[in-house]
Amino acid sequence: MIKQPVSLIPEYREYVWGGARLRPEVVPTAEAWIVYQGNRIASGPYAGRTLADIAAENGAAFLGRRAVEQTGTRFPVLVKLLDCAQWLSLQVHPNDEQAAALEGPGFFGKTEAWQVLEAEPGAKLIAGMQPGVSAEGLAESIRSGTVLETVQMLEVQAGQTLFMSPGTIHALGPGLLIYEIQQTSDLTYRVYDWGRPQTETRKLHIEKALAVSRPDASSAVMPAPVLADGETRTLTECQYFHLDLIAATQKRLELDTQGESFHALTAIEGRAEIIVADESYILERFSTLVIPAACGAYSLQPLEACRILKASV
Repeated sequence: MIKQPVSLIPEYREYVWGGARLRPEVVPTAEAWIVYQGNRIASGPYAGRTLADIAAENGAAFLGRRAVEQTGTRFPVLVKLLDCAQWLSLQVHPNDEQAAALEGPGFFGKTEAWQVLEAEPGAKLIAGMQPGVSAEGLAESIRSGTVLETVQMLEVQAGQTLFMSPGTIHALGPGLLIYEIQQTSDLTYRVYDWGRPQTETRKLHIEKALAVSRPDASSAVMPAPVLADGETRTLTECQYFHLDLIAATQKRLELDTQGESFHALTAIEGRAEIIVADESYILERFSTLVIPAACGAYSLQPLEACRILKASV
């Protein structure tokens, strides 16, 4: 039974809208997949194996009781960092039932949430439709390519959170660095792509988008929390994931999986030491450590002022 935390090797995606913040030596780099079933373990006895392998082999000992009850031994979440130098495509995601109906058995929907890590002044995103847009009006605007006239455009700042339910038409804009947590699914139906030419790997999906888009779906911006040293705050939660923010300057924090779920810790500011049993692990900015559910109690000691995002089920 696994009781040792694992460090993950990120996987990168070089999409056209990416920037230079994730890999300055490779531009554009759009996404870093930092907690993903395909990630390989960086070191230790499981080095080179994938997160999916470890989850399948260890079941609830690694994933936790809640995760196994929901998705079996399939790793249940996908966490990305997104560096947005240009607008992403305007897109929408299906729910679980729609994904199975449109794509086939075994496909899952995509519920997600965004944590804004950095935002240039005036940075914006799209999160749903303006009030009063009808289903007919939405369909007409999508088919005619005028959907930008009816979307909800929001200005955002670092520290804010948005929850994005399936059926919500959305897009991230330039100047944003985003932490995204979602179901383990990459089903995306593009509605509009800012005049970029369609290619085999970058197409519009108008009919499927129309099948899942909800004109009444939108997202509100949740304000950035103000945390004291040693405080933890839940940023967002749903049946698929739970996201906490931990702030630590000097205080040592005692945490516990209680066997319910793995904890995926990602440092978004500063550095911390994670102590599990008699072993110590250093968490640098933008690095991730996954604590197996079977580890139970563990400690977080800040090495400098830090903020940690903790993803779980």
